[in-house]
Amino acid sequence: MEQIPKAVITDLDGTLTDERRRLNTRAVDCIRLLVDAGIPVVLASGNTICSLTILCKMIGTDGTVVCENGGLYRVGFQGEQHILGDIDLCRSAFSHLERYFGDKGIELELYSPEYRFADVAFARTVDPEEVRSALAGFDVRVLDTGFAIHLQGNAISKGTAFRHVAEDLGIGVLDFLAVGDSHNDKEMLRTAGIGIAVANCSDDMRDSADRVTKEEYGDGFIEAVQSVFPSLS
Repeated sequence: MEQIPKAVITDLDGTLTDERRRLNTRAVDCIRLLVDAGIPVVLASGNTICSLTILCKMIGTDGTVVCENGGLYRVGFQGEQHILGDIDLCRSAFSHLERYFGDKGIELELYSPEYRFADVAFARTVDPEEVRSALAGFDVRVLDTGFAIHLQGNAISKGTAFRHVAEDLGIGVLDFLAVGDSHNDKEMLRTAGIGIAVANCSDDMRDSADRVTKEEYGDGFIEAVQSVFPSLS
């Protein structure tokens, strides 16, 4: 029998939302039940820290977040912002992409560059595989979340930031339930004591998860939580 986790870390887009990025309100209720039961919930996303701060306040968590695909994390609303990623490396790679696709008459659309400190995100209007090919030789990961394409340093992932957060919280990574849907969640799920992928996950996620839910998106998150926290069922 699995040990009941002491904390939860979860992806946002595709895990707490539907396919249109609308928050699943039942998933929000589930998070509030966890928080009210004294179980910390950490949001881990490719989004910016300002976006996640607003969501944490509205959902009701304590503000502990992993942002920009592990490039930045913070413990609590008043905690220090720890930048793990190398924004200059990512910007250099993006400049190369702008020239590469510009020669083909394609303009790339950056997402919130003024609010990003550790990675680069841009519109998913080009083939992610072509992006990877164009950046061969750059020390960056190309992350396709299904909602945007991100450039992040090869040494950085949600999993690396998760380890820092767990240490700062004083909770072992094996005492966490991790839930996600995309390949940028793989390291996070592998690191946690229990890693569950929601049913809409990418194919390469299935081997990284301990199991996959029957339900998709936010309903899958609820299923994952209820499967390991019997008192919330």
